[in-house]
Amino acid sequence: MKLWIKTLALVVTIAWSAPSAAWWWNSKPSTYADTRYPVVLVHGMFGFDSIIGVDYWYGIAEDLRKNGADVYTTQVPALDSTIARGEALLPQIEAIAAVHGKVSLIGHSHGGPTARYISTVRPDLVASVTSVGSPHTGSPVADLIYNSPAEGLAVTLGNALGGLIGVLSGGGYNQDMRSSLQSLTSQGSAEFNNFAPAGMPTTACGEGAYSANGIRFYSWGGTGVLTNVLDLSDALLGTTSLAFGFSQNDGLVGRCSNHFGKVIRDNYFMNHLDEVNQLLGLHSLFETDPKAVYKQHANRLKNAGL
Repeated sequence: MKLWIKTLALVVTIAWSAPSAAWWWNSKPSTYADTRYPVVLVHGMFGFDSIIGVDYWYGIAEDLRKNGADVYTTQVPALDSTIARGEALLPQIEAIAAVHGKVSLIGHSHGGPTARYISTVRPDLVASVTSVGSPHTGSPVADLIYNSPAEGLAVTLGNALGGLIGVLSGGGYNQDMRSSLQSLTSQGSAEFNNFAPAGMPTTACGEGAYSANGIRFYSWGGTGVLTNVLDLSDALLGTTSLAFGFSQNDGLVGRCSNHFGKVIRDNYFMNHLDEVNQLLGLHSLFETDPKAVYKQHANRLKNAGL
């Protein structure tokens, strides 16, 4: 009888305390993405930090912070050459590194080469560089437009849109669509790669060196184009993807062009905007959530001591 009473009392105690225990466990802050150095996000062409409450890195920075990472979002000219964008980024990185020692850079699209500029001129400030959907060997879309009859109109419209982005985001930078296009052509990319060769593949569609000057290199990208029928931006990327013919691409960047350093994966079913969880989080229901990919990578950096 006494044993039965003790058993009942134990069951009641467990049942009573379980919800409290579950609440305590769930309320513990996650350290899954708690990297040694802060993660610094570098936007691409026509990019920004935030416009009317909508972030370029839609929900990504918040998710990383929720899982323990220190995250900084930076802003550079939406449209300019790789070197000009890098020079605009440099004082921001110097300020962050002054507090934390080094940073782990993650750049999307033109943000990848922009981050590589920093690791080339100030390797002492950088622990890792990760590119996401970056055209390291150029984009056929830029090749098609640059020095073509359509260039004048593209430059005029691009500068107007870039200026509007600058006003709405408070960036305050001059915009230079033509320099941006030139940097993203195959020739412009080759010139930059001669300046910043670290991490670039030396064979067609291969991987690059995993590290140089104490800096780790990573990359990933997508080969999806029309990934969500509700996403209006898919139609635009479907049009630009025609410049690639039958080569796999994300709408703006080819599969092999996104290779840099250690290739995590080069064929996510994501288009160029899905890679930063745009438009407003609309992406394929049959592929990993983009936010999860960034979170997993932060954990990768953490496990590498970065």
